[in-house]
Amino acid sequence: MKKQKKECFGGFNPFDLLSEEIIFMILDLLHRNPLDKKSFSLVCKSFYATESKHRRTLKPLRQEHLPAILCRYPNITHLDLTLCSRVTDASLSIISNACTSTLRSVDFSRSRLFSTSGLLGLALNCKNLVEIDLSNGTELKDSAMAAVAEAKNLEKLWLARCKSITDLGVGCVAVGCRKLRFVCLKWCLGVGDLGVGLIAVKCKQILYLDLSYLPITNKCLSSVLKLQHLEDLVMEGCFGIDDDSLAVLKHGCKSLKSLDVSTCQNITDSGLSSLISGAEGLQQLTLAHGSPVTSSLADCLKKLSLLQSVKLDGCLITYDGLKTIGNWCLSLRELSLSKCLGVTDEGLSSVVTKHKDLRKLDITCCRKITDVSVAHITNSCNFLSSLRMESCTLVSRKAFGLIGQQCHLLEELDLTDNEIDDEGLKSISRCSKLSNLKLGICLNITDEGLIHIGRGCSKLIELDLYRCAEITDLGILAIAQGCPGLEMINIAYCKDITDRSLLSLSKCSCLKTFESRGCSRITSLGLTAIAVGCKELSKLDIKKCHNIDDAGMLPLAHFSQNLRQINLSHSSVTDVGLLSLASISCLQNITILHLKGLTPSGLAAALLACAGLRKVKLQAAFRWLLPHRLFEHLEARGCMFQWRDKVLQVELDPKCWKLQLEDPMP
Repeated sequence: MKKQKKECFGGFNPFDLLSEEIIFMILDLLHRNPLDKKSFSLVCKSFYATESKHRRTLKPLRQEHLPAILCRYPNITHLDLTLCSRVTDASLSIISNACTSTLRSVDFSRSRLFSTSGLLGLALNCKNLVEIDLSNGTELKDSAMAAVAEAKNLEKLWLARCKSITDLGVGCVAVGCRKLRFVCLKWCLGVGDLGVGLIAVKCKQILYLDLSYLPITNKCLSSVLKLQHLEDLVMEGCFGIDDDSLAVLKHGCKSLKSLDVSTCQNITDSGLSSLISGAEGLQQLTLAHGSPVTSSLADCLKKLSLLQSVKLDGCLITYDGLKTIGNWCLSLRELSLSKCLGVTDEGLSSVVTKHKDLRKLDITCCRKITDVSVAHITNSCNFLSSLRMESCTLVSRKAFGLIGQQCHLLEELDLTDNEIDDEGLKSISRCSKLSNLKLGICLNITDEGLIHIGRGCSKLIELDLYRCAEITDLGILAIAQGCPGLEMINIAYCKDITDRSLLSLSKCSCLKTFESRGCSRITSLGLTAIAVGCKELSKLDIKKCHNIDDAGMLPLAHFSQNLRQINLSHSSVTDVGLLSLASISCLQNITILHLKGLTPSGLAAALLACAGLRKVKLQAAFRWLLPHRLFEHLEARGCMFQWRDKVLQVELDPKCWKLQLEDPMP
């Protein structure tokens, strides 16, 4: 065959005419599907060699693959080990020896088992390392931080939920890593004023600092706010921060652009008034789940002339507070009022009428607003790119037509649990840039509305139709034909959906997430079509799809090699189907509850065969039917088990379900 090919081209390989630079440019364009570059490298030997030189980022499935892949790819700069739950010191030694001069970034945020010794070798050998993510390292101690301190060129360090490190460990990092610019200490409960103060004093180049949920007080804030380059400060849930703490802002933090003090219940307008003189350059302010938003609180912020984004989610907000925000001279670009009690038509209208340059507005669960607010929003804010208004249940059907008439630049629209109907969708179909549309629990929409969306919103990437009971195959066909770039669709509990919908969606080759929970009429035939046509599929939920059996698992095992998460609960899959999924090397998360055809021996075989599993949800009964040593072996391999003993419940009619949701029994 090779000889015949050469003869066809006069005895030479035409690909040899392509320079390495041109091949690099081609490879730069192959970023959507990770399998594309693999296929490209198999064309010929020169492509194989060039692709090896080109690759800079690597995300191995298991640590056992590291020696071979690091040998093949010598120029790796970023190593993502989040799929490898077990990373030993031996693996770190292999990495540090293979990537001595090239490695710049490594992510251990889902990995464990390595020790201080392994980290020390990595820090000492990889001199160009600028970023380490050790988030979720609950077993890491101060000695590990002393090892990290040897990475003298480190600029970014992520330690979220490293709950065992203390001020001593952070102090070692502060002394050793003077070039740090981005630091996350969120949920590091052993770190207090001393550790944070040392970071601030020793690391003068800090741009980003996350201190969320740390037991800190005003003792360390004076040092933090003296950082001349600090732009982003996050202090969510720092209950020791109060008005006196913020008083130090009066001494100045001119560089600060973003401040998050959400869930800091002890901060009032008195403390926030310090922001006016101390952080005049502030552009984004998050006060979510904090003190009530009164006129005095809003008034103290009006002099922040550069403020563009305000997030007040979960706050009690008064009419006077909203009116004062509306009277600000500046023009906001983003306003979030999600789940704010006290938001009324009068208050919200006064805000949007003034802030006409709004790009993002979130009024989720503002249940007192009506058509009046929607009219003011659409008339004033024509540049909106994102509008979230889930559960605004007093807004009538006709009001949703105003959105499509006025807000043509929308890219994201969340109308979950609203009264919108087909006429509303017809209007919204004018939003040609729409990429994310959520219509879950919208019981008045039918296929007619989806047909309009399919015709007008060709850029749609995500569509949520959860419990839209009147949708049938005709509507899904319109979406599949009109939105070829669709990556996510949720048709859970759309009871009239059949295999015809899945056959239509199989033409959406970019589909990554498919949720069809409770669609009892779809079968293995439809699932086969999805597996064959949507090879990028990574998340699949077929819970309560009773007609899907082992015949649907075999095509998945063959074609869906990117599948990472699957829910098979209440389906008709048996031991055979479950075992076939072992050939999917990417599979990490599986939920298998109430499978009547599943036996203890079959389950054990499948669990052992699926070597990449990291999280398994099982019926509690299996805990006593399988050997304890089996679970010990799987847990040592990095697999975590969650046990469920939930009784099977009868499915309610969608309207009854919604009524139950709105009026729960006491």
